[in-house]
This record gives sequence, structure tokens and C-alpha cells, in this order.
Amino acid sequence: VIESTETSQEEEVIEVEDVDVDEMEEDVDVPFAVIEDVPIFPGCEGASDKRACFNEMMQKHIRKNFRYPEIAQEMGVQGRVNVMFTIQKDGSIGNIRYRGPDKNLEAEALRIIEKLPKMTPGKQRGRAVRVPFSIPITFKLQ
Repeated sequence: VIESTETSQEEEVIEVEDVDVDEMEEDVDVPFAVIEDVPIFPGCEGASDKRACFNEMMQKHIRKNFRYPEIAQEMGVQGRVNVMFTIQKDGSIGNIRYRGPDKNLEAEALRIIEKLPKMTPGKQRGRAVRVPFSIPITFKLQ
């Protein structure tokens, strides 16, 4: 059955402004690169460039907490573990995913990311949103 989508003469046409559109509180992920107000890493509150400060503090955190897994050292395993996580609407870290050349390196990368402090959440149009973030952690034997 094919029904016509044309309106008949009897149908009432309403003006567009009569239609109410509800603002929906939807959970959106806004990438770090394009978010209006980036998540604020503790200590970056007064920084003029919060994005640069975030990246810098992230690197500092990784360096400070970095421990090369002994078993990986002994086996001569090195490489890069790509870590992806989400800074949640409450500033906590969640949804941690990682991929690397070795499970020991992956476990160490996970441990480092789990130690991240609670942050001030990122905001888009004044509303707290989830912000996915990814960072490579490179394990290199000296």
C-alpha cells in the first residue's frame, strides 16, 4: 500500500513556532581537541593556556609514576602503549582502554592512568561533558 504524503485541504497547518522543542540532557562526548572548556588538571586552574597545562601535567604525571616492569626489562620488551580514557562529567577517569605490544607494558600504562587525580570536568556550552582523551606511553629500554 502506497499512501500519499500530500496534505489535503481539511488538514490544519500549524506554524513552526508553535512546536515546542525540549532541550534534551544528552550524554555527549566532546573530543579534547575541540572542546570549549578543557578539563582542568589539578594545578592548572590559574594557567592562561589550560590545554597546554593539561598536556604538560599529563606528561609530568606519567614521568613521575612511570616504572618499567621488571619482567619486560628482562625480556627486552619495549614499545608504545596507546591509552584511551574518558574524563567523566564528575572529573573522574573512566572507560580506560589500551593497546600495546606486551601485557606487562599494558598493565603498567593502566596503573599510571588509574593514578590520575580527579579533574575539573570539561565543559561544552557551560555544561559538563565527557571528554575522551588518548595518549601514547612509550616504553624504551636505555
